Parts: sequence; C-alpha cells; structure tokens
Amino acid sequence: MTGADYLLPLRTKLRSMRTESFGADPAGARMERIRRSPHFVDGAFQNPVGARIRPSGSTVEFAKTYFQREQRALRTPDGAVPVHPTTLADLAAPPVSGLRLTWMGHSSVLAEIDGRRVLFDPVWGERCSPFPFAGPKRLHPTPLSLAALGPVDVVVISHDHYDHLDLPTIRALAGTDTVFAVPLGVGAHLERWGVPAARMHELDWNETATVAGISLTATPARHFCGRGLRNGQHTLWASWVVAGPEHRIYHSGDTGYFPGFREIGAEHGPFDATMIQIGAYSEYWPDIHMTPAEGMRAHLDLQGGRPHGVLLPIHWGTFNLAPHAWAEPGEWTKDAGDEADQPVAFPRPGEPFEPAGILPVAPWWRALSPALAHPWRLPEEHPGADRGPAPAARGDLDLAGER
Repeated sequence: MTGADYLLPLRTKLRSMRTESFGADPAGARMERIRRSPHFVDGAFQNPVGARIRPSGSTVEFAKTYFQREQRALRTPDGAVPVHPTTLADLAAPPVSGLRLTWMGHSSVLAEIDGRRVLFDPVWGERCSPFPFAGPKRLHPTPLSLAALGPVDVVVISHDHYDHLDLPTIRALAGTDTVFAVPLGVGAHLERWGVPAARMHELDWNETATVAGISLTATPARHFCGRGLRNGQHTLWASWVVAGPEHRIYHSGDTGYFPGFREIGAEHGPFDATMIQIGAYSEYWPDIHMTPAEGMRAHLDLQGGRPHGVLLPIHWGTFNLAPHAWAEPGEWTKDAGDEADQPVAFPRPGEPFEPAGILPVAPWWRALSPALAHPWRLPEEHPGADRGPAPAARGDLDLAGER
C-alpha cells in the first residue's frame, strides 16, 4: 500500500476488497425492473409485515451467550454426523410415487417431482462466507459430489445469503445446461459468475415460470438480503411453490413467521411435502427466522390449518449459525410434530425418501448430543391443551445473513 492509498475514499477502499464471492449489484434494466416492483418502496424491498433485520437486545449479553464455553460445546455434534453416502443406485430408479426428496444438508434439497429434478439452495462449499479461510464451516461433508448428482432440470434459489447462494456451487452448475429460478435481483450475482441470462427466470413475488412442464412460483417470505457490509435491500428473498401434474411442494427459504403462509396455502396448497426452515433462531432476531414451533405452525397454515403431507425440516445440522444447541432444532421439531399429529421426516443428510412411503423418523442426532431439556413442550399436566396453531415463538433469525 502506498501513501496515496490512504487518501482514497472509504467506499472506494471497501469496493476494492469486494472479491468475486460478493457477487454484483443490480443495475441497468434489472434495476429498472426492481424499481417497478410493488414490493420495492423507498429504495428497498419491503417485507410483507414489519421485521427487524438487525439483532436486537444487548450485544454484550449476546456475546456472553454465544462465546460461553459450555454453550459453544453444545453447538457442535459430539461425533461424526451419520451422512448417507448418496449413490447412483439411490437415484437411478424413478420414485415409485412420483415424488422423492433428498436433503443434502442445511437448506439444500434435491426434489424429484413428476419426472423432473429440482435442486433447492445448493451449497456444496466448505464455508458459508465470502472468504475461504473464515466463516461458518461445515459440520459434515456433502453426501455426494455435484458431478455425481446428475442432470438437474432447474436450480431454485431462495435469496442471496452465503448459506443459500454459494459461488463455487453456482460456478459448477453454470457449466451445465440447467435452468435457474431466482428472486428478482439475484440474477446479477449469477450473471457475474457465468450463468447466461437466457438460462434464468428472475421472479418477483407471485410470478410463475414454467420449466420442463413444472411451474415454479416465487411466494412471499419475511427475511432480508445482502452479501456485504452495505445492505441496500436490492435483491428479493422468496419462498417457492413447485407444482407438477401430480404433486405440489413448498420450500420456505429463510423466513420469520407471518400470516402470509395461510394465503400461500389457500392459493397453492395443500402440499404433498413442505421444506421448512427450523434452525438458526434466537431471541436476538425474532422476526426473520422461525423456531421449530413456528415452523410447525407455518406448515399447518400452508395445509389449510390441519395436519397434511410431510414436513421436512431444513436449515439445521450443517452450519453453526446461532446460539442454540446443535441438536435442539431436531428435538424441538420432533416434539412439535408429535403434539400436532403431523408426520415429520428426519432423514440423515443424503438419505432419499418418498413422502408417500415409509418416512425416516429415527432421532439420529441424539447419539451426537447430550440430553436436552425440553422447555418448549406443552405442559404434560394439561393433556387437553389447545394443539391447533403452534405456540408463539421465543424468538428467531440467522447469523449468516451478512457474511
């Protein structure tokens, strides 16, 4: 660095530090389209209901909780996560029922639906971070390589945070013939990384694209965007409805609980399966991530207020992103499913299953965690307690947002 470098404006210096992993800001015709969106108000995309997107409460108290030795020990598994090594044999034969899901870890799911293959939020990188040497690191390996995954008809991205939009993964997929469905504005990142605009469907909320005979609809979510220090809210976040001739599925992306789940369910449901975010919650960010109880409530809302289909919990078990115990999302979701009489699938990462078939339900995480208290359970002395919509959450969100 020369002496003249010290005279450069701070913004110029920050931009010079933005590596390719940060992506690109929307501009030109893309930015004009963003400005025309009914959800873009006062220079930023807005949530369907109000949401605090910055951690609340005392930073000092949060730091005490997050860095306390005993709590840190609970946030990682005690041994190797039992990853199912997905093989060609697992995926070679089409699903008997027409629908098969394979959770690859975190929010990455391969959905085989009515003869098509949809890959949600694929993250094969080692860290969810713009830097290869820092940031949350995987707690288990990927169940198979991208090359071994085989052809994919469409890749669906929920938003541009690092634990959902991963540069090395997108780069690898850009070299295939797959099509991408992304929220409005996210295409700027993909174009910078080598995805041609002709292979992208960039959608606003409630817009639909058709790929290979299946429809993909971007639906509202309660979250935020950003891949750098500056967070202009110029890329949209979304949940997704995917419908084929015979089946319907839903992927929540990242979201806080909001009444819009009922509206999505009324318009697009009911669903054979939902993939719902139930991890990385905290009382310090109660508006933009869901607890397992809220995730169960969202699933029931999507299904018209009653148990239906199968819930696949996502956004847990792969990266350490919040103060809660590593195994708590699985344990809490199991309790919530039992209380609501709602089938929940608990596959090991990489374990394919058909929602219409025998579900993986064994609590495999218990072998890797000390016994957890269950303060979220309904009081046993009140067996007749209302078990309709799940109880209000303690609070929720995600630390991967601006890494």
